[in-house]
Amino acid sequence: MEITINADSFQQFLNLPPDQQLLTMFWTVGWIPIAFTLLWGFWLIWIDYIQTQWGSQHKFIFLAIDIPRMNEQSPKAVENMFTYLAGAHNTLNLLDKYWYGKFQLSFSYEIVSIEGYTQFLVRTPEQFRDLVESAIYSQYPDAEITEVEDYTAVAPAAYPNDEYDVWGAEFILAKNSAYPIKVYEDFEHQFGRPETHFRDPMATLMDLCSSLKEGEQLWYQIIVRPTGFDWPEIGEKEISKIIGEKVKGKENIFEKALNFIFGTLGDATGIYLIAAPAPKDEKPTFNMMGLKPVQKKQIEAIQDKVGKLGFEVKIRMVYLAKKDVMNKVKVVNGFVGYIKQFSLNDLNNIKPDMKVTATSTAYLFKEMRLNAKKRNIVRKYKARTTLGMPMYNLNIQELATIWHFPIETVVRAPLIQKAPGRKAEPPISLPLGAEQIRPDEEMEAIFKRTEDIPKAPAAADIGVPSDVDSIFEVEPGAEAPAPKNQPPSNLPFA
Repeated sequence: MEITINADSFQQFLNLPPDQQLLTMFWTVGWIPIAFTLLWGFWLIWIDYIQTQWGSQHKFIFLAIDIPRMNEQSPKAVENMFTYLAGAHNTLNLLDKYWYGKFQLSFSYEIVSIEGYTQFLVRTPEQFRDLVESAIYSQYPDAEITEVEDYTAVAPAAYPNDEYDVWGAEFILAKNSAYPIKVYEDFEHQFGRPETHFRDPMATLMDLCSSLKEGEQLWYQIIVRPTGFDWPEIGEKEISKIIGEKVKGKENIFEKALNFIFGTLGDATGIYLIAAPAPKDEKPTFNMMGLKPVQKKQIEAIQDKVGKLGFEVKIRMVYLAKKDVMNKVKVVNGFVGYIKQFSLNDLNNIKPDMKVTATSTAYLFKEMRLNAKKRNIVRKYKARTTLGMPMYNLNIQELATIWHFPIETVVRAPLIQKAPGRKAEPPISLPLGAEQIRPDEEMEAIFKRTEDIPKAPAAADIGVPSDVDSIFEVEPGAEAPAPKNQPPSNLPFA
């Protein structure tokens, strides 16, 4: 069987003038990348439009959480909270995504320090308020939850600003998100008294927050987006790379485009460029004993991470302060030091994204680019958007490590807001364990029985002054000490 290739058309093409050659090439294949670019642009505009329309239908609220006094709950309680929060995951089909513009709503777990007053907050879609409150009350029945306003409203949006300056950045993972960071179990030891066995990494952040002066604010934001049960695939792929197993990858957009172009040319010319199939290699035999110790540790750590529920995560930090009191060395370096506590050099660590989002520049047009970065990080923080650097995966244990209520026996920061008692009861259907609330009739009977108990003598009858401040001697003209554990006047409450 003879194959004859007619090269006359190709010879005619070479004999054309250069301008005619370019025109012929454009009408043959040159229009394809231009058409792809235009279609891709229209597609992005359409997706942005429908997602904006759908997203505007949802209202977000801010919930301030006051931890109970003498909190002894470990981060395991917060891990259980994130487990319950995973119930907000919604499975979307193609019609939901690309016609109605639906997307997975996210939550924002935040810690804010305004002039030394520290508050834990959660920003949640209003329809998930009961879910968030139930998750908190199930682990902290005596917690106090209050709806507040957005504390970022006072921050200037334009920079440079005459009064304020800002430093901010997104924090990213140094390696593939299949590798875990240091978790709270790694901060436990068996030396000393039992109450000191857990060295809470939150202690350094609480101490930093309480040291802020008037005019300083520190914002810490962790955006979490529930994901499905397919995210552990990243761990399987990374383990395959470690052991040297070939991973069959999917075609990317460029490979698909090339296949389409070559297929079109083949249909037009009758000549198809098809690669010969590679010979099948025998399946390699995996030898666990042949791995290095660090590789064994990585495989075990990856398997342990992907075995738990996961979220897509984005971390931001903003330091806003008046120019005359701004102290970047203390606050920025202090916060980076807090983040570095979760580093494992042979596994993973969290670091500030100094190349793209951090408010620092070098080389050309430094001032203009710096101000643009400041405006960008403040705008994205206020919007709690998932845009910016790509999101990565953390499991519930890692999230509970970097965001949890401090244990009071370990952390003694003076200006952390704590709930003095239960003001808002948990939902009636929430199980309270062995201790149950007594009925109202039984409680009234108890109060009636206590009426016969003699009352303690009044303070005036035993010589104790009614004004406690009068016990201490204050020099004339000296100011009385300011009350502690009081929120600043500029903290917005709904």
